[in-house]
Amino acid sequence: MSYLIEKQKNGVLLFTIAREEKRNAINYEVMEGLSQAIKLAEESGAKALIITGEGNRAFCSGGDLSVFHSLHTKEEAYAMLSKMSKILYSLLVLPIPTVALLNGPAIGGGCELAIACDYRLAKKGVKVGFVQGKQAITTGWGGGTILSEKLPQPMAMKLLMEAEPKRVEDLEKIGYIDQTFEGDPNLASDVFLENILLKEVSVLQAYKKIWIRKWEAQNLLRRMEEEVKTCSVLWESDVHHEYVNKFMNKTLNISKRET
Repeated sequence: MSYLIEKQKNGVLLFTIAREEKRNAINYEVMEGLSQAIKLAEESGAKALIITGEGNRAFCSGGDLSVFHSLHTKEEAYAMLSKMSKILYSLLVLPIPTVALLNGPAIGGGCELAIACDYRLAKKGVKVGFVQGKQAITTGWGGGTILSEKLPQPMAMKLLMEAEPKRVEDLEKIGYIDQTFEGDPNLASDVFLENILLKEVSVLQAYKKIWIRKWEAQNLLRRMEEEVKTCSVLWESDVHHEYVNKFMNKTLNISKRET
């Protein structure tokens, strides 16, 4: 199984991407698991949903290119990108607090997953980055659009266009990271959510819906869809496929050396 869903005693639902050997890259099974966790969080009366990664090598390294490298046309890319975009939107508008618990680096789609959560807690010393620009594509799951809602325009645009990993301590200063921590990630999230979890779930839901109504009024879902379409066209380009081929060859060579 590529993921774990755990109900905790404090009313928290914990979703863990369990693919440490793949740096917790997202495949189709993880997508299905996220959908299940989001649905369960809403139907079970949970007070919060936490998303994290297995081990300490990575929170999430984005989409698994060893799976998605077979997507060549814009139509093939669109099917995958649109599926994950809808999952991120459902996560964004889940009517309870959500936390991305960054136990390690977050790259590409991992940053999109994190920005779809209400809060981002990150282990000190790790780096995260919207590196899609280096792959000759844009954010394709709607994360760029969500980022534009949550960060001031110059900061969000710089993160996307530079496409460079940044220290979480620096990202805390501009608001992408809400809090950094040392030691046990689970303890850090417990402390961060302690006062929130003391409130009735109906109160938490009512407050979250203030933002949900705003995003609905601003046609966020439609804007995310336009982002998906743009990325689909870029995905089909020769320069992107060249990057993917280089990445796959590099990964293959590393695997041969390790064996």
